[in-house]
Parts: sequence; C-alpha cells; structure tokens
Amino acid sequence: MLAYIDMSIPYAAGSLYSTVEDLYLWDQALYTNKLLSAKSMELLYKPYIKAWNGFYGYGWSTYEILNGNDKLTVIEHGGGINGFNTIISRIPANKILIVLLNNTGGTLLGEMNTAIRSILYNQPFNQPKKSLALDLLDVYTEKGALAGTDAFKKLKNDPTYAIKEGDMNRVGYQLLQTGKKKEAIEVFKINVEAFPKSGNVYDSLGEAYLADGDKKMAIANYKKSVELDPTNESGKKVLEELSKNKLRTLLSKKILKRLR
Repeated sequence: MLAYIDMSIPYAAGSLYSTVEDLYLWDQALYTNKLLSAKSMELLYKPYIKAWNGFYGYGWSTYEILNGNDKLTVIEHGGGINGFNTIISRIPANKILIVLLNNTGGTLLGEMNTAIRSILYNQPFNQPKKSLALDLLDVYTEKGALAGTDAFKKLKNDPTYAIKEGDMNRVGYQLLQTGKKKEAIEVFKINVEAFPKSGNVYDSLGEAYLADGDKKMAIANYKKSVELDPTNESGKKVLEELSKNKLRTLLSKKILKRLR
C-alpha cells in the first residue's frame, strides 16, 4: 500500500520522465563531449565520498567488480518514489548499459541488475527472490499484528521469498508512521531474528518500543545496537536521554516518599 503523492513536489529528484531508449542515447552521449566538457566529465565520476562498497561522485555511485582477473569500474544510480523504482548501471570499459524502470510499486531491481551483469559476463547468477516484506505489509496493515506474524511463519520457508533487511526496515517504519506500533514492533523483531549482527535492526526495534511506551525494551535494544555498531551516535544520544529521564523519575519518587 503506497501513499499518493503530488508529482510536482519531488521536482527533478523524482519527477522526471524517460524511456529506456532515451536513456541509451544519453548514455552514448556521455562517451563524447557533446553534453559535458572533459573536465566536467572527470568531476562527474571522480570518487568524493566513501559510500556503500565504493564511492559517491557528483551524482553517480562508483565501485569495482572482478571479471576473471580484470577489475571493472561500475558507474550507477538507483532511485525510487511512490509507485516506482529505477536503476541505471554503466560499465565504461565495455560500454555496457543496464536500465531497469519499474512502475509496479517496487521490486528487486538491484538483484536483477547484478544477475543481468553476471549473465553478460558469462558468470553464475542467483535468481532474484520476492521480498517477503512487501507482502507482509498488506497483512499487517489490514489484519493486524497477530495475522501478520502468522503470515510470516507460513511464508518464511517459501523458496520464492527472501527476508531483505532494508525492505523489512522500510515496512516497519511505514507501519510506525501510520500509528501501527505493535505491528511495527513485530516487523522489526523479524528483522532482528534474521539479521542478529546488524546494529541497525536493533536501533529500529528500540525506536518502535520507545514509540509504544516500553522504555525498558527500548533501552535493551538501543544498547544492543550500540554494542554492535559503536558508530551509532543517534542511538547513544537516545540512551543518554533515557538514562537522564530514568534518573529524574527515581529522584522524583524518592522526594515524594520523603514528603509522605
């Protein structure tokens, strides 16, 4: 279930129209100086920020893959907005271009992109699996926490599905933002069970418990998140604030006890 959005709001970041054919023409022009000067082209791809498994330049993500003994630079970018997701991936060494445009709400374009690239280089590939999170969202939204968790138990061993950390996290927050706190907690718990070494999943679960008023469970999960990911500064701040509030509550209780 996706919310409607006025497409004048996202502007250039998510409100552009194109086709695979036009993007191919644009891609081919990037091998010339018809659109940009050589200096600007260098800036476009130059790695500036460390991101994911590579770098981020001026509008492109770049990283390296191995094709046999050869290292190949991949230049790509994905995108998504209500009802759509996209990816464009370029390998300049072989002038390979992969463009995937989807208007079905959201699908596994990253996995499809990787599989297509493997096929092009005659390498083994994995068949992309459906994200279990997207199906669970409807059940949790329409039928509640118990029904959603029952659906998960029935589908989790289905080989056509996979539990994807990012998708489960997004579904949990979508539920949380619509006031379905118990349902969000259940989704985040599934993520914790599936990815017990990820600090982010504990952070999300802690936030959901906090929103639901369960400070004890919020503290436990934030502590686990910080333990797994010491760089989680926002989690540390929440824990610090919760500790202060806990101390204030204890002091207030002591003062009231003395006054009695």
